[in-house]
Amino acid sequence: MSSGNAPTPRVANRYGAPKPVRAAGRRRWWVIGALAAAVIAIGIFAFSTGAPRVSFKDVGFSFSSGQQARVDFEVTKPTDATARCAVQVLSENYAVVGWKVVTIGPGAASEGAAGRTTAQQVELRTDSPGVSGGVDSCWIAGTRD
Repeated sequence: MSSGNAPTPRVANRYGAPKPVRAAGRRRWWVIGALAAAVIAIGIFAFSTGAPRVSFKDVGFSFSSGQQARVDFEVTKPTDATARCAVQVLSENYAVVGWKVVTIGPGAASEGAAGRTTAQQVELRTDSPGVSGGVDSCWIAGTRD
């Protein structure tokens, strides 16, 4: 019996001696892995900082009649940017019964970390009675129009 990782003479005769592990081969894979990680990191950074960001927060909604709703929300966006928001009213079975795209231009608002926040109130006509209302999405004007 042999000890350790040395092959027995019989195995070595049948399959050949084990090939030595080359340090250059390992080093090459480390370099390829490091380059791939750098390319991915650069791609994530480039896409995350390219366009100005806009965010929204639903504040509330109310219904003045079966055909009229009001949605209250806040939008945070860069000071000089114009944002557009799609506001919707949903029925009991989650069908859209009211829809309106509103434009929020540059204007006075409270300064925040991500930009300026403005409070918005939107009146919408509905096709049938709704049970909830809110913002579906917001974007910087010109990026998706």
